[in-house]
Amino acid sequence: MAAAVATTASGPADYGIDAPRIVRSMFSRGAWTLAFTLVFYIVNRSEYPGPAARICGVLALIGLFFVAIGAVMVWSSRVAKLRLRDQMLDSLALRGDERVLDVGCGRGLLAIGAAKRLKNGKVIGIDVWNPFDLSGNSPDAAKANVKIEGVADKVRIENGDAQKLVYPDNHYDVVVSSLALHNIPEPDARARAVREMVRVLKPGGKLAIFDLFRTGEYADVLRASGAKDVELSKTSFLWCVPGRSLTARK
Repeated sequence: MAAAVATTASGPADYGIDAPRIVRSMFSRGAWTLAFTLVFYIVNRSEYPGPAARICGVLALIGLFFVAIGAVMVWSSRVAKLRLRDQMLDSLALRGDERVLDVGCGRGLLAIGAAKRLKNGKVIGIDVWNPFDLSGNSPDAAKANVKIEGVADKVRIENGDAQKLVYPDNHYDVVVSSLALHNIPEPDARARAVREMVRVLKPGGKLAIFDLFRTGEYADVLRASGAKDVELSKTSFLWCVPGRSLTARK
């Protein structure tokens, strides 16, 4: 699948724009810079044609730089994160009968993708629903996507905090998370969330995380928690910042 809007007979499933405030800021800065450049050139081209052109060239490049960042972030949300989702789920090699937990599910991208690979397994998606992390982030939006994608019988959406998972020890076969943990500001709180993800995994269960900036930090926590086969992917620069995938086994 090549776009984060998947069309079905029931309509389009929309998985949102990540970091929407930053995206709007990039486009706004680009637009204002380019508008100022145009006005500056019109005002000064007659009296100072050479300097005006050189200054405007620099300003135009700055404006285009902001626009390009915004465009890459939109592409990352609309295209790249679906490809990333598929790569993560491929790495798990699901049998089809697993019990799966998606921590920070947002509008259901990973939860729905996992559910489509299950025959009689179940997926629970949890989130705190911060709209600043993802546009339109809400349980209703996630549930709507679940229905549109035809997996309502396999997915349940719940309110839940990664740092205080309400599920018992050794409960899930698979735990996944994407673009969620870095939104927890304190290092100790992020470590607590990772340990909670390990706690609810069954022995031999699989864990897959994609996140920005701090994935190496999570790998250290997993190793300290006794996780096995902890592996980090190469760095990618989706959303114009470094990110990596992490897989492990309990």
